[in-house]
Amino acid sequence: MLHDPNRVYVFDTTLRDGEQVPGCQLATPEKIEIAKALEALGVDVIEAGFPISSPGDFQSVVELSKAVREPIICALTRANRKDIDSAVAALQYAKRPRIHTGIGSSDMHIKYKFNSTREDILQRAVEAVKYAKQFVEDIEFFAEDAGRADNVFLAQMIEAVIAAGATVVNIPDTNGYCLPDQYGAKILYLKENVRNIDQAIISVHCHNDLGLATANSLAGLINGARQVECTINGIGERAGNTALEEVTMVLKTHHALNLKTNINSKHFTEISSMVSRMMHMPVQPNKAIIGQNAFAHSSGIHQDGFLKHRENYEIINPEDVGLNSADIILTARSGRHALKHHLERLGYDIERLNLDQVYERFLIMADEKKTIGDDDILYLMSDTEEGAVKNGYKLNLLQVLCGDPLSPTASIRLEYDGVEKEAMATGNGPVNATIKAIQTIVGKDILLKEFTIQAMHGGSDDVSKVNMKVSYEGKSYVGYGFSTDIVKASANAYLDAMNKFI
Repeated sequence: MLHDPNRVYVFDTTLRDGEQVPGCQLATPEKIEIAKALEALGVDVIEAGFPISSPGDFQSVVELSKAVREPIICALTRANRKDIDSAVAALQYAKRPRIHTGIGSSDMHIKYKFNSTREDILQRAVEAVKYAKQFVEDIEFFAEDAGRADNVFLAQMIEAVIAAGATVVNIPDTNGYCLPDQYGAKILYLKENVRNIDQAIISVHCHNDLGLATANSLAGLINGARQVECTINGIGERAGNTALEEVTMVLKTHHALNLKTNINSKHFTEISSMVSRMMHMPVQPNKAIIGQNAFAHSSGIHQDGFLKHRENYEIINPEDVGLNSADIILTARSGRHALKHHLERLGYDIERLNLDQVYERFLIMADEKKTIGDDDILYLMSDTEEGAVKNGYKLNLLQVLCGDPLSPTASIRLEYDGVEKEAMATGNGPVNATIKAIQTIVGKDILLKEFTIQAMHGGSDDVSKVNMKVSYEGKSYVGYGFSTDIVKASANAYLDAMNKFI
């Protein structure tokens, strides 16, 4: 078989091995949705299910074969005719069908699982491949528990099934037992001792019982395997399978390996969320590549280095895995550089701020809360000279009269560049009257487009936050205001938006 020697084929078993996790079972429409996302991701093979196991699994393989056209659709069987017949029937609509059949290869499995002998197991393996080959050209053979198998017998088995017609030979570390150097050496042994190995692709299928699935898979690829079997988010039985996003990003990052896949990594964040949601399997925050903290920086030293030059603390560009940018998380360990970054992002003029004073107030707040968000920063900056003035008008006085039958009336005094001006206006409510009074002083045609009020929680339940979006000369600006008085919060939000273009 002729293959690009540097091409690694990605075999995704999220919908078969991944779905074996208790509580992760999917309905056929959900499987189809994930399969289409896997197709868009660029996987080469989708293992759609184990048809003989249940009518639902059989039907899922049938429907996935109809819905997905580019990847190979693979169905799992044991090494017997009944399983293979079921797979053949389920794959009848597949454009590119593959049967994945196999049997145990370790002495442990031969004795305690099959109560058999090496000779009998070898014969059953060859017969299964020959039988499946009558119906489907593309046959993958798995030597279960190959990680613990005797290498000499394993090589004999692999040579025999390739001679029988196997196009792919899967060498699974079924129990996640191997160390990377052991597993890599096993793949290399097969490359050097199986006479017809050039007629098939070696596939690696590693479990994560000791946290070595990705490392073992890479060791296998480095030593000659050219297909990697994996799942989205690394889901799977027990401790899971090799994570597709991890192994493919290692290959993408380490150019010296000179190994490539067809995976479009920009889909990772989206498909990870889809699988997590549908399978009810949350992704741990510190999960490599797609965890919510994978591109989050909270240490002050790291934040400072990252803001100076991204590659100081990031070896992967967040955009390469479908994120817009890295997160600079504000905590009590964050430094001035990180706080300055967020203040500038929110529109504050750093040149007009006493950053040291703001940072001291920030540390007091950060000691009380685990993380500091935008609302917290805006609240921190409100009702202070820096926060109120920023680039323009400062609210020095606000008085409102309202009630039945009085018309709401607002008196306001604003300071701009050291000069104070006052105005009074009536409106259909106290906020409307206040905004009209501000407009009288400013003398500009500013349109209020959005106005929302929400309560803040977490130690400031009595404080309201007001968001305002205004339009001026065809452009929109957003402002924020905070106060226990909704009218004052509204005035500050309006001034905050306005000061961004004054």
